[in-house]
Amino acid sequence: METIRQIVKTPRNHEIKITIPHYVPEDYPVEILLIFKEQRDDFERKINQLKTAIQDELFMKDLEEVASDFKMVDLEDWKES
Repeated sequence: METIRQIVKTPRNHEIKITIPHYVPEDYPVEILLIFKEQRDDFERKINQLKTAIQDELFMKDLEEVASDFKMVDLEDWKES
């Protein structure tokens, strides 16, 4: 058994053309699978994690430290007039 894997993005018309290699005989049975992740659930899960992150004291402390570290870098090339 041989497997040919190809990852494509869903086109606007929701149709995908499959080209079978020339060495596969005509009328030879092939199996075609569509495997996709439910990205919507994953996206919603990430958004919910971000919403709860602002209630995490350790996360907020880390965020403040990073912002503080970059504050001087951000102002480094600015000149007052």
